[in-house]
Amino acid sequence: MGLDVLVFGPHPDDIEIGLGGTVARHAALGSRVGLCDLTVGELASNGTPEERLAEGERARQILGAAWRENLRLPDGRLGEVVEQVQAVAALIRREQPRVIAIPHDRDRHPDHADAHRLLTRAIFAAGLRRYDAPGEAWRPEWVCEYFINDAAPPSFVVDVSACYEVKRQALACHTSQFTPPDGVATRLTSSRFRQLIESRDAQFGALAGVAFAEGLVVREPIVRPDLFKTSAESSQAAGRNGDWKPW
Repeated sequence: MGLDVLVFGPHPDDIEIGLGGTVARHAALGSRVGLCDLTVGELASNGTPEERLAEGERARQILGAAWRENLRLPDGRLGEVVEQVQAVAALIRREQPRVIAIPHDRDRHPDHADAHRLLTRAIFAAGLRRYDAPGEAWRPEWVCEYFINDAAPPSFVVDVSACYEVKRQALACHTSQFTPPDGVATRLTSSRFRQLIESRDAQFGALAGVAFAEGLVVREPIVRPDLFKTSAESSQAAGRNGDWKPW
């Protein structure tokens, strides 16, 4: 059975930082969501690969994703090299997701930008019938980009207000990165980093009139059936019921 949503992250905590609420929302709605971390984050100042894998699995269970896999690509050396592109393309062909979410191309962390380029190349390659990777060619309906450290004007936002506490709980699973008992001080261990995450989600939410939202970017026009904010059917029904207002 194919996936509804496949989310890629460079390191084991990046999906939770940028798209944890959206993952939880889709899982709660019954969508089959898969998570794939490209590396185990072996170059991080805190935490061992084994700890990070265990933290990622605990977070997966809280978010409600169907599975989580780690490709164990080299941390700090992600790139558009044949072996890495093939590994990602093979996973996409195996899981046949409707939607793929990847990190945005602009981010202060070089690995996140490198992951964007690698994933973009691999998604394209996976759809080529003659590309040398296991499985049949597969192309998703579309690719969405999410923010990790930075942000830009989104193409749309997902209201994650109802499941924001789930996102907090999933983030808290990554103890080695955010609250290491004997670790060194990093940008992630500061309470200001968690404030940065929540303030961004709150700002996207406020712009959309909700408590919390996560922003995404797509590189193609979003097709709408009409100019109405809600569906045409909903608008027509409201008009028939006398509920429609011109302001």
